[in-house]
Amino acid sequence: MSTGAIIAIIVVVVLVAAAAVFFLMPRMRSQRLRSRFGSEYDRVLSSKEDRRAAEKELADRERRHSQLELHPIPPENHEKYRREWARIQERFVEAPAESVAEAERLVNIVVADLGYPTEGYDRQLADLSVEHGRAVEHYRSAHDIQSSPDASTDDLRKAMVSYRHVVDDLLEHKPRKAVQRA
Repeated sequence: MSTGAIIAIIVVVVLVAAAAVFFLMPRMRSQRLRSRFGSEYDRVLSSKEDRRAAEKELADRERRHSQLELHPIPPENHEKYRREWARIQERFVEAPAESVAEAERLVNIVVADLGYPTEGYDRQLADLSVEHGRAVEHYRSAHDIQSSPDASTDDLRKAMVSYRHVVDDLLEHKPRKAVQRA
């Protein structure tokens, strides 16, 4: 076999490999993002004009998240939050709307203690979605109920259950990239 034929074969192999990578990379990226974000992937996809825009937003969330200084909740705070949650739940029978508002306040405190920014509900959801996809679903649901002026007691009970899922997820979760506290 001549040198020219060998070079031609090598060029063809390289081109085929490059084409395969070019066509497979977007699919692999989509699968990775869908796996990481779960139902949040579908929610963002439905809110954007196309898959590329949705995946760019999710990748931007990952980038922003990677720059956060996250840390586990100290054990003493962990127990304090559990006791606070129990108190909020007990109070629900007497004051459902106030208890739901306290539950959201506790979620915000725990989120801040983990190291997440708390500068706005939408930003908070975006940041949390990277490692807390299921909790974000519950958070959004509870927040929507709480924000509704005509929420029934049963609706508020559902919000409390959702907030409990969020609190449990946040307290049990160990950040992937945790920074040690000084």
